[in-house]
Amino acid sequence: MQSVPKAGETAQVVPDDKTARTMVMERIREREAAAMHQQQRVTLDTLFGEISAGKLKELNIILKTDVQGSIEPIRTSLERLSNEQVKVKIIHTGSGSVTESDVMLAIASKGIIIAFNTGTEGGAERTASGEKVDIRHYNVIYNIVEDVDKALKGMLEPTFKEVVTAHAEVRQVFRVARRNSIAGCYVRDGTVARTDSARVTRNGAVVAEGKLASLKRMQDDVREVQTNFECGIQVEGFDSFEEGDVIQCYRMERET
Repeated sequence: MQSVPKAGETAQVVPDDKTARTMVMERIREREAAAMHQQQRVTLDTLFGEISAGKLKELNIILKTDVQGSIEPIRTSLERLSNEQVKVKIIHTGSGSVTESDVMLAIASKGIIIAFNTGTEGGAERTASGEKVDIRHYNVIYNIVEDVDKALKGMLEPTFKEVVTAHAEVRQVFRVARRNSIAGCYVRDGTVARTDSARVTRNGAVVAEGKLASLKRMQDDVREVQTNFECGIQVEGFDSFEEGDVIQCYRMERET
């Protein structure tokens, strides 16, 4: 063998070398095709290049919002951006968090996901990251329309991307002052870092967003808390935690 198999890979017995080589070449072609397919994902950052090269005639968008009433004005505003080169098409809408089903639809349709005042489920976030699906979070409708319009015209400046680092569930709320509370949390996945930003969601809708004001283990200030540990979290400018809230932690990374 020219390389060492990875742990967990399955060995298959074949009658001769010719059959083995044929099977290996087929597997290599399948992997290369899968890698190429993944690289061809459409994002707002690559949109203009795809249009200019004649590779894209429709921009497929999955739209998720906090409430049903937000869908129609966003849909109407985005569809009006269609031009002679590309049609903006809303292929699916719904209220609530972005789910794995939404991500799978984006993969199948080579589309992007726009989330307005709503979060993304942990499983969906991991799938989107692995498959390079573009999920954009907004809390102002004008910013959605402006970004898509700039992307269509090749004027969007890719600067930073959001990287989700952890999800923590609020299990108890501690009042430490009249207008000050700490969310007693259980870290469901990832690692919460003191330098993270946070998005607080309740029943799938975003209720607050801001930098972490404090991160504690027991009574001590800490730099990070890992999966399956409890911690205390405060978010700047927010004091209305409820049991069952989910805190999505993230950081912004410069695009390369």
